[in-house]
Amino acid sequence: MKTLVYSVLGFEKSFLENAANNKHELTFLELPLQENSAHLAKGFDAVSLFTSDKADEKVLDILHQNGVKYITLRCAGYDHVNIQKAKQLNIKVANVPAYSPYAIAEHAVALLLALNRNILLSQELNKKNDFRLDKLIGFDLHGKTIGIVGTGKIGAKFAKIMHGFGCKLLGYDIYENEELKRETNITYTSLAELSAQSDVISLFCPLNSETKYLFNQSLFSKMKKGVFFINTARGGIVNTVDLMEAIDNKIVAAAGLDVYENEKPIFFSDHSASKIEDDIFDKLRSYPNVLITGHQAFLTNEALQGIANTTCENLSEWEKNTISKNDIH
Repeated sequence: MKTLVYSVLGFEKSFLENAANNKHELTFLELPLQENSAHLAKGFDAVSLFTSDKADEKVLDILHQNGVKYITLRCAGYDHVNIQKAKQLNIKVANVPAYSPYAIAEHAVALLLALNRNILLSQELNKKNDFRLDKLIGFDLHGKTIGIVGTGKIGAKFAKIMHGFGCKLLGYDIYENEELKRETNITYTSLAELSAQSDVISLFCPLNSETKYLFNQSLFSKMKKGVFFINTARGGIVNTVDLMEAIDNKIVAAAGLDVYENEKPIFFSDHSASKIEDDIFDKLRSYPNVLITGHQAFLTNEALQGIANTTCENLSEWEKNTISKNDIH
């Protein structure tokens, strides 16, 4: 399968080459897929996309005109692809629904611990030879209420870790995870009730029309004052301006964010020699109680190999004229 890999990142190339194992002809391109780069796929059977790529109606039309029949995603989310348009053009789309749920769940825990125990501030003071502890007081997670929004594979792993800390768990999902209830005693409740009761809220739900700006001024106003807010899901689930207002009003005591709603022009690139033209992002990262990691939650050896393997497995299934188990219908 001749495949053009858009938005390839240096750290993932060797994993993809290893997974292809000479079965597929991969051509790597650092450019993201956009309207002005879609024509580069001419002569390729398939393209491989990452979260920084954009496959809207216009882009899909160009891909179709240039003979592309398959899109294999190197991510779980597919909100950056117009699935309905792809169906109309008979372009098959498959994602990587599961690679290493531990990677993202553990990163969410890392964000929570780093914020709670003031690890970054401690390091800054340490470098100044200031070893006073006055500004470094945290709290025991044991006994605290953790609200988990989305209890699929990743959310469930996070729940089990928090259960190990001795936390009380509240869950919100359209589907209740019966196995998780048996293993952790998680209690499912409404989103409003979860927001009102939780000391920590962590997001693991997908971004779609129903979850876009799910966390907004109205929901933040229902939260317990002093809540810790963690998002390793998708940036568009949270209205950033409303989040900052909640921080200003001390409703949210700290936020750990691996994603940001307007991250595409920012994350995965080196902007050290230029200015980022995003006033909202500049304000967001200026808060001392906001910890931002540039969409790195998935970044473990195990996850990268899993993503690469599934990406190439999807190509192999299509090459055999079969439907991939990961096809998005």
